[in-house]
Amino acid sequence: MKDTHQNPVFHGEDDVYTHTQMVCRRLTETPAFYKLPDMQRTELFLAAVLHDIGKVKTTRLEDGSWVSPHHASAGSRIVRKYLWETAGFCGTLEMFIFRETVCALIHHHMLPVYLMDREDSQKKTREVAAIGEMAPDFSWKLLCMLTEADVKGRIAGDIPEGLAKTAMAEMMAEEAGCLYEPYPFAGEFTKRAYLSGRNVQPDQVLYDDSWGEVIMLSGLPGTGKDTWIHRNYPQLPAVSLDHIRNELKIKPTDNQGKVIQAAQERAREYLRKKQPFIWNATDLTKDTRQTQISLFERYGARVRLVYLETGRETRAERNIGRTAEVPEEAVSRMLGKLVPPTPDEAHTVEWLFI
Repeated sequence: MKDTHQNPVFHGEDDVYTHTQMVCRRLTETPAFYKLPDMQRTELFLAAVLHDIGKVKTTRLEDGSWVSPHHASAGSRIVRKYLWETAGFCGTLEMFIFRETVCALIHHHMLPVYLMDREDSQKKTREVAAIGEMAPDFSWKLLCMLTEADVKGRIAGDIPEGLAKTAMAEMMAEEAGCLYEPYPFAGEFTKRAYLSGRNVQPDQVLYDDSWGEVIMLSGLPGTGKDTWIHRNYPQLPAVSLDHIRNELKIKPTDNQGKVIQAAQERAREYLRKKQPFIWNATDLTKDTRQTQISLFERYGARVRLVYLETGRETRAERNIGRTAEVPEEAVSRMLGKLVPPTPDEAHTVEWLFI
C-alpha cells in the first residue's frame, strides 16, 4: 500500500497506506461505531483496513493520472481468498457470514457516493440490501458508515459533496425500506422479477408460471456436490461436467469448451421435455452462473441455486479422492475467482455448509 499512488485531485495524502490509516481513524472517531455489536464492529473495521487493497494490483498510470479500475471488486476477491486460505474463514455458517460481510462491504464501498447517479438507484438499493439474506451482519447502514469514513479519510476538495451523496444514499435505503435489513418482497418470484429488471412492483404477488425446478449447484472441487446429490436427490437426472469430462477424456486443466457445449445440449434435452434435473458444476462467478440460469429460465424453468462450502482440510481430502483430482494450485486459482451467489441471482438461493 505504501508504494501504491493515487490521483492527487482526490487523494492529496498520496499513497493507499496513508489513506487507509486516515479512514480507520475517521471510523473510530464515529460514535455510532461503538454502538455496533462486537462482531459487526470487527467486520466493519477489517473492511476499512482492507477496503482499498485491490488498488495494489489494479493501479496504473493512464494519461498522466493514477487510476485503479475495478479495485473494489478485485479487493473483495483478494480478501475472500486470504480469509479462506490463510485465516480459515470457511466451512461454517459463522465463518461465511463474517467473511462475506467483510467482502460485501469492500466490494460496494464506493456505491453510496455514486448511487444517485444511477437510473436504477432504487432497484440497486434493494439488490444490495438483499445481501443481508446471505450475510445477516451486512446492511446499508454499515456500508454507509464505511463510505463516510472513506470520504473523510482523504485530503481533497470534494469531501462535502461526497458526504452529502452518502447521506442521500442512506436516505434512499431508508425510504426503500432496506436500511437495516433486506427488503421484504412479496415472494421469491416477485423478488426475482424485480431484481432482474422486469417492470413489477416489489409488493406485487406474482403467479408461479414455471413448469418445474432446475437445481443448479455451485462450489469448489471437493466440496461434496456429488455426495449431496446422492443423499438428497438420487431420483433426479444430473448434468455433471465432471462426468462429461471423463467421457470425453478431457482434463480439468484443459480447454473446457467441448465439455460446456455437451453439458448445455444435455440440459436442453431435459428442458425441452420439461424434466426437472440438477446442473452440477463449479460455476464460481456470477457471469458463468447467469449464462446457465438464463438458458434454464428461457425454457420456463424455475431455478434453485445451491452453493456448497466446506472447510479447507475436508475439501482437500475430498479432492484427493476424486476420480479426476484437480491440482491444488488450480483450486487456489479458482478460489481467487470465487464469488458466492447472491440472492438476486435466482428464484431461490441457498448456502449450505457440509
